[in-house]
Amino acid sequence: MAEISFLDSVNRNFDRAASFTNIPKGILAQIKACNAVYEIQFPVRIGQEVKVIQAFRAQHSHHRLPTKGGIRYSNMVNKDEVEALAALMTYKCAIVDVPFGGAKGGVAINPKDYTEEQLEKITRRYTTELIRKNFIGPGIDVPAPDYGTGPREMAWILDTYMTFKGGEIDAAGCVTGKPVNQNGIQGRTEATGRGVFYGLRELCDTESAMSKVGLTKGLAGKRVVIQGLGNVGMYTGLIMQKEGGIKIIGVAEYEGSIYSEDGIDIQQLLDYRKANNNSILGFPGSTTLQDRMSALELECDILIPAALENQITIDNVHRIKAKIIGEAANGPITAEAEEVLASKGTLVVPDMFLNAGGVTVSYFEWLKNLSHMRFGRMEKRFDSNMYSRLVATVEDLSGKRINDRERALLTHGADEVDLVRSGLEETMVSSFQQIWDVYSSRPEVATLRNAAFVVALEKISNDYANLGIFP
Repeated sequence: MAEISFLDSVNRNFDRAASFTNIPKGILAQIKACNAVYEIQFPVRIGQEVKVIQAFRAQHSHHRLPTKGGIRYSNMVNKDEVEALAALMTYKCAIVDVPFGGAKGGVAINPKDYTEEQLEKITRRYTTELIRKNFIGPGIDVPAPDYGTGPREMAWILDTYMTFKGGEIDAAGCVTGKPVNQNGIQGRTEATGRGVFYGLRELCDTESAMSKVGLTKGLAGKRVVIQGLGNVGMYTGLIMQKEGGIKIIGVAEYEGSIYSEDGIDIQQLLDYRKANNNSILGFPGSTTLQDRMSALELECDILIPAALENQITIDNVHRIKAKIIGEAANGPITAEAEEVLASKGTLVVPDMFLNAGGVTVSYFEWLKNLSHMRFGRMEKRFDSNMYSRLVATVEDLSGKRINDRERALLTHGADEVDLVRSGLEETMVSSFQQIWDVYSSRPEVATLRNAAFVVALEKISNDYANLGIFP
């Protein structure tokens, strides 16, 4: 039986969850529809030749503006994929209460095939095309990094936009994920991975959730497998090991996968890979598995697909042994495969919630750009001085003194990164609780993905009602 497309999978999940709501069919149809897709073919001189580049930008929903979503560079980019990812962004923003509509962009290239100078040409020309059609702007549509792009590309986008829009006071808010020294925000690079950590930690701290899968409460000691060591997978592994106390027993990458029951130190693995032609194979103390998909089939507590979509399909789902799957990537499990996982009792933490850390911190960056001031500038010293006076008062009343390390910890005023992490943690914790309340109180919903969709659809429907678009 042929596997359905990524877009069909997203829409099938939508339709299933929509049946658990009382939202009128007309409004559901509007929420589901992609409002606008811009398909572009533009020429760029590469060496001595002119190459025609295909690119897209989809704006899924205009119920809130601006629309928001990343730009990916990949040979696999196509119209259906961009529409599917834009739809997920709409639902994701609603779940975490970020006031954006969903969007997504893609350029159909493999960035490894181009030099930095050539990538800059392509990025600037793509941005120019978006400007011409009014598909970018701080109040219109705000791109961000995605697969194959990063702060460098976002800086090129900003510079191109400002060239066309000189004097626009909020121009820096036209794109997020920028370098910190170019109107970016501290904590953005790690944001998606840190959000994955907060989301899985909250799940594992929920006793009723752990009872369902036969695990003890808490994240510490859980056996974890990670697929993908890109930005998301790398930070997820580093943060979960350092702050969560988990044991990573398997890692999969493009070149293959490895296993070690004693645990794999992610920082050491990253250093090894860098020194060994970008390969994790042969990492000391590990066993090389048959192929790059083999790690997904390891027996573990938590499996974290952090690569691309459609990694767990009807073809391999029966071999998946993880008790919890945390979707750090977008759409790594097809709709058909998830039905099998649900029947097995596997808890799937859906992408539209779990990887929302990126858009959450992008929202903070956008707010910083509109306010023209970094977070913490106004209050950091005031808070630090107040805490110092409180500590001094307690010392005087108790007759005891604390050491310098304790004093520094207690009197620290929040830096920008502290506030960003705090805001992200609050967002992920409160959003999980909303999803879990629906999941645990409405048995017919059946899965966390359905519960997340219900939360998103009800919020978006309320937005339409408040706008007065539908009487």
